[in-house]
Amino acid sequence: MAEPIAFVVITGLSGAGKSYAIKCLEDLGFFCVDNLPTTLIPTFADLVAASGQQPRRVALGVDVREGEYLSHLIGAIGALRERGHSVEVLFLEASDDALVRRYAESRRRHPLGHEGNVLDAIRAERKALSTMREIADRIVDTSPLTVHQFKERLVELYVTPRDRRGLSVRLISFGFKHGLPIDADLVFDVRFLPNPHFVAGLRALDGRDTAVREFIFTHGESRELFDRLRDLLRFVLPAYEREGKSYLTVAVGCTGGRHRSVALVEELQRSLAETGFAPSVAHRDIDRE
Repeated sequence: MAEPIAFVVITGLSGAGKSYAIKCLEDLGFFCVDNLPTTLIPTFADLVAASGQQPRRVALGVDVREGEYLSHLIGAIGALRERGHSVEVLFLEASDDALVRRYAESRRRHPLGHEGNVLDAIRAERKALSTMREIADRIVDTSPLTVHQFKERLVELYVTPRDRRGLSVRLISFGFKHGLPIDADLVFDVRFLPNPHFVAGLRALDGRDTAVREFIFTHGESRELFDRLRDLLRFVLPAYEREGKSYLTVAVGCTGGRHRSVALVEELQRSLAETGFAPSVAHRDIDRE
């Protein structure tokens, strides 16, 4: 009997990075097919499973261009799972501003923008894909990501976890002024801590610098908060792992995402590494002005 296949269904908003994600996963060893009619997906899976050179990982690109076929995608996913295959839905999105800017830069027409109004087309597409977003296993906002950061995120999600067992933990620092990380499972607000932004000589630095960390952790409330967050995560991470959760994203936010949140995340990474979870770190807004 053929072994089950791991499918990743990549969908989301046009301009959010689906085509690039498919190219990246192809480079990472996935067998990739873009815009296969959704009604043919179960048959395609049967053919792949019966082939002599069966790939273990397959990525399928699906977007609003599927038209009426899009409504059959949920049924196709169910059919794959009934056949014993694993299926994960990755939904890519971005802010309206980011999408409008990308279309302006590329000079491409939006699939729904027949009359040239990109913003209206983006909003119509959000509505059309709302059900897919609701059933998605992972949602990635590509607005703040460079192409290199996006590829690193895909590697982190779909390659690195294969090399380690148990719960995969990701720590993110961010600035509330730039919005919440959409894929965060736990969010902690550290805006009440003393802010290095208002200290001469520290504003231009970030939370990875020794001087900034020393300023932050000189204050008792910073040390107490760190101790409480460390103890909380050391308590809950094993519980998440026992429940079978494969990944957990913990976000720590300050105002701009350059000083306090960065310093806390760096310290948490060092502390949690001692527990065997070895979390990865991403500083989402550290390079923003």
